[in-house]
Amino acid sequence: ECWETAGTLVVARPSTCALRHCATAAHPDTQNPSMFHLLHYGLMPRVVQDQSHKFETDELFRKLSEDTEIKVTAYRDKPQEERTQRFVNDCKEGHACVAFIHTGVNLMLQFYPPSGPTDKVTKEYVDFDKDPSKVVIKSRFIMNGVCVQLKGWVDLKRLDGIARLEFDYDLADQEDRIVRARLREYEERQIKNEFSLAGSQLMPIQSNQLSSSTGPEASRNHHVHRYHPY
Repeated sequence: ECWETAGTLVVARPSTCALRHCATAAHPDTQNPSMFHLLHYGLMPRVVQDQSHKFETDELFRKLSEDTEIKVTAYRDKPQEERTQRFVNDCKEGHACVAFIHTGVNLMLQFYPPSGPTDKVTKEYVDFDKDPSKVVIKSRFIMNGVCVQLKGWVDLKRLDGIARLEFDYDLADQEDRIVRARLREYEERQIKNEFSLAGSQLMPIQSNQLSSSTGPEASRNHHVHRYHPY
């Protein structure tokens, strides 16, 4: 299933059909034949072609690129002290759920490098030491086909704070290289398939299929395989 909420494309249980539908919405540049074929074969790019332009011009990103109020959304049925402790534990484990209040965008943040989880969350992503009453957070992820990083802080008593999104140039470059590599692989596969198809369309004509004739020419043809396309 896929749906849109508060301007953010959400994908759940991504079947092939749902992925193609959502990808077309998130990737308007699928009019490019190569990009369309990547989607068709289940190689959906995670980013749009011009990420920086979308980040600078998209209305939602323009709003979230300014300092915006956020709040912790998890454990709302728990007492405040328990909520705080659970939030602190989540941060130390490398994740947390927050929402941008004015836009209604909910995010499940991960506090580790895009390459994957680490043994221990570093201060680059979660820092409790800068201010005893706050935790400073940073998270890198892909949102609506654009590589971004969230930077902000959360008050440990109120469980709200301030954050903003910034364009993640390093992650964007990595994802662009992945897309280009997949396009090259697809093009090379297409060339191989074309050569293979051309070869399969040639077949030998057996000697008993040759038209009967007399003389030296027929004798020579009897021992020669001729090839022709279907």
